[in-house]
Parts: sequence; structure tokens; C-alpha cells
Amino acid sequence: MMSVYTTEKLIEILHSERQACLKGQRLKLDVTVSGSPVLDQFIRSEGLQKFTAYQDFKAAIHQYQRDNNVSGIVWRSCTVKGINFKYPEVDAQLVALPEDIEILKNAKISIWKFWQQATADMDLFLSVNHGKLHQLIAKEDCARIQERTEWAGLLVYEKSNFLEIVLQLGWGKPEEACYKRGFPASGSEYIHAVNPGQHPIT
Repeated sequence: MMSVYTTEKLIEILHSERQACLKGQRLKLDVTVSGSPVLDQFIRSEGLQKFTAYQDFKAAIHQYQRDNNVSGIVWRSCTVKGINFKYPEVDAQLVALPEDIEILKNAKISIWKFWQQATADMDLFLSVNHGKLHQLIAKEDCARIQERTEWAGLLVYEKSNFLEIVLQLGWGKPEEACYKRGFPASGSEYIHAVNPGQHPIT
């Protein structure tokens, strides 16, 4: 019996394949930019061919995940203001299985509590207009958003004189929640915490 690839191995395979596609070692040659043979001879389609080759490979990996019940969850850890925290996240290149979504839902309250503790004295901004703008938001508003979402994610961006802690509050499938791809069935709100007087940069 063949052994099933682990989550870590699938991430490794996807990383290698992505590099190969970016280097042009994998091209999906039947992809055309416009669909018109006359126009396509004037348009460079190599970038699209590289992108499509990788997307097809990624779709095959996602099917493998579903067929073999391989989780898309990876465990991350961060330390903010001396507080250590470990939390689950669906790897950006993988999909969430139904059990993964349950893990995320179960971790939501601990992520929310950690974020509240770490950002107690920080300014809070809601990401609006697909992340192009940030609007100052009150703690009570964050709590309301948290109450009507299913799961949470974190991103910590830190430099010597700058700290930004992003709380992703989502619903539906994590792989479709970013960039409003699966809206309205899946989606996310992003709340950015920064030190007083600073503005989000992510």
C-alpha cells in the first residue's frame, strides 16, 4: 500500500513546482491570452502559461488532499510583547478540509483573546476597499465583527520601531475568503492593530 503524503510534504512539493513554473520549466502551452490567434501572436503569453501550469498543478494537489484526507492546517507560533502563542492556519497553497474548518472554529476564541491582550493599547483599523484603505475602528466594533464570523487568523509584522498585528475574521472556506474570491459564501474582515499614531502598512 502506498503511503499518503503529509501536509508538510505537499507544501514542499508545491513550493518546488512553483519555482519550476516561475523559471519556465513548466508551461501550459495551449493557454492563449485573448483566444484570438491574430491577437495572441502580438501578446506575450509565457507569464500566463507559467501561472496556469502552476494553478493546474495546485488544483491536482487540492484534489489529492480531498481524496486522501490530508489536512491543510499548519501550526504557527508568534511572540508579541512577551506573550507566546500557537495557533492553526490553513497553508496559503492548500485547501481546508471540513475537519480543518472545525479546528479553525475551535481556535477562534483563543486567537481573539490573544489578539485583544496583545493589542490592548494599540490603535485599531478596519481594512476597507479591498485593503486599499484603513478606517479607524472602536474595540466594540471589532467585538461585533468577531461575533458574526466563524474563524480567525493572525499576521504579525514587526520591525525595530514598528508593530502591526492583523486579525483576520473569516467565514466559509479559508482558501476562498481572501480577496473576496468566494464572496458572499466565504469572506474575511481584516483588523489592523498598530501603535498609537502609526498607520497600517500591510
